[in-house]
Amino acid sequence: MSRLGGITLTWLGHATLHLKTAAGTAILIDPWIDGNPVYPADKKKFDKVDVMLLTHGHMDHTGSALEVAKQHNPAVVCMVELGDLLEAQGLKSRKLIAMNLGGTTHVEDLEISMVEARHSSSYMIDGKPVYAGPPTGLIVKPENGPVIYFAGDTSLFSDMKLIKALYAPEVAVLPIGDFYTMGPKHAAIAAEWIGAKTVIPIHFGTFPVLRGRPDALREALDGKGIDVLELTIGEPTA
Repeated sequence: MSRLGGITLTWLGHATLHLKTAAGTAILIDPWIDGNPVYPADKKKFDKVDVMLLTHGHMDHTGSALEVAKQHNPAVVCMVELGDLLEAQGLKSRKLIAMNLGGTTHVEDLEISMVEARHSSSYMIDGKPVYAGPPTGLIVKPENGPVIYFAGDTSLFSDMKLIKALYAPEVAVLPIGDFYTMGPKHAAIAAEWIGAKTVIPIHFGTFPVLRGRPDALREALDGKGIDVLELTIGEPTA
């Protein structure tokens, strides 16, 4: 699709996303495969994963991170405390980029910046939650591609206006499920503050409590000139 500038994006349920850039770089974001009730059974194997991005430590975003890293040896980008925890649990990666808010790194054909999110973050070790640093959003800019904002799990916060000023994302991937994150009404405000022309809703429908739906987001954005790109789980955009 032209709005993704040659990027192929596949939503794998909940907050797990697979991207392939025009240059062929394969990126996996917040992998939760086993135990994810909406993950497509025919998408559990990847030809390769060059880069793995993690927004925060919760199980529904990192549940398969160690296994994916073991299989594919990707570069891993995450918050510094989360990186320390994953290394202690045996993370295998060709390059761990454990960074912090405000930082920018380059890996493969990507420029990746770490931005604020309003949520919480912990990683389960021996059945106990361990602090995993603050949650994050990620700005991903492929060479010759659009700037994409992956919000991670977040509530609405006014500094989203700074994300527009600093990074001018063209596409925003936003949670809309409500209860644990923004719902559709708050996500619509976020979309305006961010300034993206296309919004991709995720993190909804996995469990009954995640009641937000794309139709409600589309209704809240009616007349705002912002397109809602509703993905089907397991089906690539292009």
